[in-house]
Amino acid sequence: MSENAEHHGSRLYLYVWFWLLALTGVEVFLAYEHLPLKTMLVLLMSLSMVKAALIIAYFMHLRFEKRSLTLTLMPPLVICIILLLLFFFPDSLRLLELRPS
Repeated sequence: MSENAEHHGSRLYLYVWFWLLALTGVEVFLAYEHLPLKTMLVLLMSLSMVKAALIIAYFMHLRFEKRSLTLTLMPPLVICIILLLLFFFPDSLRLLELRPS
């Protein structure tokens, strides 16, 4: 790898790292704001998903992999999300009904 390409690569990682740092700062700022719970959850989960996508793409090097490797990771992700939404989250809401008032 040439020195110029190596320098450009390290610059890219720093750029992504600063974006992750900025998104974390926004999340910390939002934690101190008095927003409705649903709005707060949607904002924080959305920012967390963007951060996770940046980490997976650049620091786990999936952005530079063949498309087939990335596509093999999508079905398990979709299955996990479906399992969470259909089975685990509704069951956890049942605990709110069991709570003494």
